[in-house]
Amino acid sequence: MKKIESDLAYFKDESDALLRYPKEDFIRIVREVGFECDLCGKCCTKAFNDHVFLLDSDVKRILEIEDAGESVLIPSPYFDFCDQYGNFYVSGFCLKTKNDEIGTCSFLENGRCRIYDKRPLICRVYPYMLHREFDENGTYDWRQISGLNEHGFYETELDTEDASDLYDLTFQYEKEYIEQEQRFLKALSDHFEKNNLKFAQRIYDLKTREYEKGNEATVFVYFDGTFAERKAKMMNRDS
Repeated sequence: MKKIESDLAYFKDESDALLRYPKEDFIRIVREVGFECDLCGKCCTKAFNDHVFLLDSDVKRILEIEDAGESVLIPSPYFDFCDQYGNFYVSGFCLKTKNDEIGTCSFLENGRCRIYDKRPLICRVYPYMLHREFDENGTYDWRQISGLNEHGFYETELDTEDASDLYDLTFQYEKEYIEQEQRFLKALSDHFEKNNLKFAQRIYDLKTREYEKGNEATVFVYFDGTFAERKAKMMNRDS
């Protein structure tokens, strides 16, 4: 499949770029910004962040939480592929949110995370990031920090050692994310070939419109080397 091949090439390029990125640049930038969390909890809502994508290692930790488990896991909301039978495929789970006005994370209670010690890696590194994306001017370049001037305190003192630790954790997340995407694409290619499936753009568009209108979708979620079948329905926060 050409799309899988092109996506694999993209993530290979992103992996190479990540390995080439100078650690000292990250340290300099985050020290200049001097971000400090103000415990506002905005990053734990859909009003501020679209969704919390989970690495396989995150899912395994969450599954160990007795009163949570699979109840808080839903397919990533942006479907990557669709076969000729209308089944969607995504590269991982994300955290379910409450059906309230701002889409609060299932684990946020009284403004605090109740699984703080087991929280997903993206939550540990946020608002730091280390990947390339387009800015508001259409320039494709590195992003090191998300949501500037939208939350938190700035120009606080951050020593080199702390900034270095932030780099290591952020690099770990980005590396694991890229590796998971690559595993997903390779597994998907094998799955399609084994089951005589093909990527169907027209069906993808049709089923996506139906999903956005409130219809239930069948989604196969990649996790730990296999595809888990789930049902997904777009949440309506106004209901």
